[in-house]
Amino acid sequence: MIRSMTAFATRSGQHGPRATVWEIRGVNGKGLDLRLRLPEGVEGLETRLRSAAAKRLARGNVTVVLRFHDMAEAGGLSLDAGALDVALAALTETERRADAAGLTLAPSTAAQVLALRGLLETGGAPVANAEDAPALEAEFDALLGDFVAMREAEGAALGRVIADQLDRIAARVTQAEDTLGARAGAIAEAHRAALVRVTDQAGQVAPERIAQELALVAVRLDVTEEIDRLHAHVAAARELLAQGSPVGRKLDFLAQEFMREANTLCSKAQNADLTAVGLDLKTVIDQMREQIQNVE
Repeated sequence: MIRSMTAFATRSGQHGPRATVWEIRGVNGKGLDLRLRLPEGVEGLETRLRSAAAKRLARGNVTVVLRFHDMAEAGGLSLDAGALDVALAALTETERRADAAGLTLAPSTAAQVLALRGLLETGGAPVANAEDAPALEAEFDALLGDFVAMREAEGAALGRVIADQLDRIAARVTQAEDTLGARAGAIAEAHRAALVRVTDQAGQVAPERIAQELALVAVRLDVTEEIDRLHAHVAAARELLAQGSPVGRKLDFLAQEFMREANTLCSKAQNADLTAVGLDLKTVIDQMREQIQNVE
């Protein structure tokens, strides 16, 4: 199955008096961009986690955060007196300037002052150590499993949407084929009329000359190759969906080829019905490209 690059997962663990909380989130990206925010203390942990992630992830901007919490010290708070003095001085100056400008400010409460960043401090943040490495790597492996599972769940829904859009594209390509017969007759008649107008003497236009001009027009406006390639692209895209991730880059390239053929079809149309089909085709292809951007 294909996988989405958008996913989120969390994990927690216990290391004696300390608890760990893991978070991993991913969004779409051209390649694999892995950003790790880890506590200090375990030499080589980041390298090993990157290696483990690269084995299971192919694309996406992925952020991993690991936090340690010391359960024994939880709830211990201390007031930074210096920061409080600075905050109170700033409040006093603000009120003075507001009064000078004729403005009346609502009085600040103690709770609002204490909510300012940096006034209340917790005890020293717990850090990891070398003995934690095996457990941390096991937790990360489980976290990756949850993350990949969510990618697959999102990818299943994404795959159904893309498959439906491919069906719609195939139907419109077939519809374009169905217009070609009527289009050929209309174009031939229009060019015969144009030749008559140019010469102003229809009887003096040699039938061979008319046939030659119509043959040149037919070659210039032939869309058979574009339609054949669109059918081939639909088949190739369906094979990639069945193959499963990582196929995002290939699907993205194929979507560009879809649009190239649809643009050429529209430029050669010379027919209102075929132009309408071509524009509708471009709309569906563009919608499909938006979905493909999120495929791993």
